[in-house]
Amino acid sequence: MDKSFKISDEKIAFVCIHNKRRSVMAESFAKNLGLNAYSAGVEKTEEIDEKIVEVMAELGLKVKERPETILELTKKIGNIDILVTMGCIGSCPVVPAKKYIAWNIKDPAGKEIEVYRKIRDEIKIKVEELLKSEF
Repeated sequence: MDKSFKISDEKIAFVCIHNKRRSVMAESFAKNLGLNAYSAGVEKTEEIDEKIVEVMAELGLKVKERPETILELTKKIGNIDILVTMGCIGSCPVVPAKKYIAWNIKDPAGKEIEVYRKIRDEIKIKVEELLKSEF
């Protein structure tokens, strides 16, 4: 395998339905690890879930201020190298990318804060594994 490939050089987009929970957490973890990360949603929404802001702040991490759609994101950054979908099975976008990864992560919407923490920790592990992976 060509070791000149660096995941840190790739544009990674984490995508879920609304870009207000799972994808936002993944983007924050990935950026914290030095990755060129973004997040987006399939459907338009206006604000980030406040419980996400809270559970990420518990780890000293901030999240983006405003959700954006996958169309808004691709207009802004151009091509995506790695597209990671986060449980939007059936409504995931068809966006050109070099690599596609599907994570089946449950949406914590409307659940207790403990569920948000559990999902947060699951996403953190997956992002760390992504950083270590070879393509």
